[in-house]
Amino acid sequence: MNSFSRLLATAALLATMGTAQAQTTPPAPAVTPVAGATAPTQAPVLTPPNAAVAAKAAAFEGAPATKKHYRAVYQLDSNDPKLINQTLHNMQNALKDPRLKDKLELELVVFSGGTVVFKKDQPYEADVLALQQAGVILSQCANSMKAYKLTKDDMLPYISVVPTGNGELIIRQTEGWVLVHP
Repeated sequence: MNSFSRLLATAALLATMGTAQAQTTPPAPAVTPVAGATAPTQAPVLTPPNAAVAAKAAAFEGAPATKKHYRAVYQLDSNDPKLINQTLHNMQNALKDPRLKDKLELELVVFSGGTVVFKKDQPYEADVLALQQAGVILSQCANSMKAYKLTKDDMLPYISVVPTGNGELIIRQTEGWVLVHP
């Protein structure tokens, strides 16, 4: 029996078990409401999964990458360490996706509070360097640098400075790049 047939058989068995359990479960006792009290809420009754859909879902391995080239621009405008780490790791995950191998072009556009990511001597330097080494375009908003009174000497030496982060995002989206804003 091949794996797809096993999946169908397992899904059918689960559906049968769910039906048998539903038939043997006694009804819930009636509740008499107390005057002025709010009615108790009951959990919805779940029905067994559709066996055919469950089998199809179990066999699904993600959308196929049928295009020759994919481009995405990531927006980072927050100094929240959780969001910064999430963004940097999401980009690494995209680069490691086997469907996108040798097909993916990424850019990280940093502005506003996100500017901290590209400053020298910050805790994100190793992750940013790994992205740079993977070929990711690292773009810093010049307006944000000016607002934070930063010069190019304050920043990592391998980043690019663009006139505005918003302008970069607008241009990239107009060119067909997918915007990712974790």
